[in-house]
Amino acid sequence: MQHKPLDGIRILEIGGYIALPFGTSMLCALGAEVVKVEKPVAGEDFRRHQNDRSPYFRQYNTGKRSLSVDLKNPEGVALVKALVPRFDVVLENLRPGKLAAMGLGPEDCRALRADVVYGSVTGFGSGGPLANRPAYDTIGHAFGGLYSLFSDDGHPQLAGGLSADLVTGLCTAAGVLAALVGRLKTGRPQRLETSIMEAVSVLITDGVTQAFELGHDPSRTSRHPQAQNFCVPTATGEYLAVHLSSSQKFWTSLCRAMDRMDLTEDPRFAEYRAREANYFDLVPIVEAEFAAKPEKHWQEVLIENDVPFAPVLSMTGYTEHEQVGHLELVERQPDGLALLRPPWKFDGTRPARGGRAPKVGADTRAVAGEVLPAGRVEELLASGVLYADET
Repeated sequence: MQHKPLDGIRILEIGGYIALPFGTSMLCALGAEVVKVEKPVAGEDFRRHQNDRSPYFRQYNTGKRSLSVDLKNPEGVALVKALVPRFDVVLENLRPGKLAAMGLGPEDCRALRADVVYGSVTGFGSGGPLANRPAYDTIGHAFGGLYSLFSDDGHPQLAGGLSADLVTGLCTAAGVLAALVGRLKTGRPQRLETSIMEAVSVLITDGVTQAFELGHDPSRTSRHPQAQNFCVPTATGEYLAVHLSSSQKFWTSLCRAMDRMDLTEDPRFAEYRAREANYFDLVPIVEAEFAAKPEKHWQEVLIENDVPFAPVLSMTGYTEHEQVGHLELVERQPDGLALLRPPWKFDGTRPARGGRAPKVGADTRAVAGEVLPAGRVEELLASGVLYADET
């Protein structure tokens, strides 16, 4: 039987979109039971009016259970309060103070369960001048300096993907794991807070260090002379990325692979500091060499000479790569959607995502039935306080 370290842990998720649901999807894959609280009928906004068919919703919510309840109704809030004692962790990513105004803030939940782990995921934290401003991934990229760091100097541009949201989700998952350990050691409740503004600091750690070392803010190419890296096209059109760092061995290996040992004696490039100072003179030389021969040749000679390199893969190229297959990182849904499994193995096995994304309210009757008699559940369903889709 697959080992899942969070087996038996119950998490109540009140929120939506990506940052929190991605974090809880990792915890769900590690064995936690995650119950997602959603509004009636439409459910979470990130379902995008596709119920359980949205690929985005499925990526971040497969394996969870859905409780559809109207939190604008006091009876709906009362139900969630009744459920809190049955959950180890309560997580939310609403605007600061919104749940507290409903009577579901950290102190309220602590009164309902003395050792609860309560976590809040916000845009900018629970206080300070920006606390009440809305935030999405783009806002995290901009405030976190990522658009300046990953763009050419003076020309910031939007990035592909959702780095800020995803790193916030990963930070949330790590924080919950730490809080559970803290509760285990002390028996005391744990209050966890993180935000997009805080989580993006993980991604800019090197950039902050560069700013200090360089004496000015870095941009996309600032680190390249230090990293001694290249992204170059081959004669057949494919791109390869090479990263030498400060290793003299790898520099010599690259020169050997290019059949350009003369470069090892060129005073501009012979030693690391010289290459760093003259990096932008070296780039067109490397580009010209790679452009002269096909990718197959470069793959062979770079491997033969132990040069750190990689093909520049697309998203499809990554999910279909043989090494990704060996690592069992991808779990295919029946329609082919690639669900990403957690980036950890336990006892040599990577936890499977398992199950499917729930329809809105797929588990409303079962979850509400933990604290209410069946007749009362049916009354709340009839009145619209609860909603269930069990088809």
